[in-house]
Amino acid sequence: MSNFQPHLTVATVIKKDDLFLMVEEYSGGKRVINQPAGHVENNETLIEAAMRETLEETGWHCEIKNLINITRWVNPRSDETHFRFTFSAEALEQNTEQPLDENIIQALWLSYDEISSRVNSHRSPSVMNGINEYLAGKCYPLNMIVDF
Repeated sequence: MSNFQPHLTVATVIKKDDLFLMVEEYSGGKRVINQPAGHVENNETLIEAAMRETLEETGWHCEIKNLINITRWVNPRSDETHFRFTFSAEALEQNTEQPLDENIIQALWLSYDEISSRVNSHRSPSVMNGINEYLAGKCYPLNMIVDF
């Protein structure tokens, strides 16, 4: 019997005035950049998880608009499998009093060029993939996700 336990994660791609909302965080002892992202919690929908993670990591309330993609990534350092649902979202309002998650250094708005020039510090290949697919216009309706 297999002990396989994949990680179910969500992320948001948020663009405003040609800048993307990103986080600088610690992962595996390194400073990396990522979209607002994290694990889905028990009894939480994917959309609820994406909105919660965005708020907890950046202080921004957001509205989820579309599903960009679903990716599978095997972390070469840990051999863990991650299934990631990446959404496009709109930034609504920043809560400047919101404490950021423990491993988050800062939330920042970066241009495409700034993000792509730092590819070696991306948390995973999903970071650039999500942005590129968003810019290519890949967006799927949220009703593709069905909760029972």
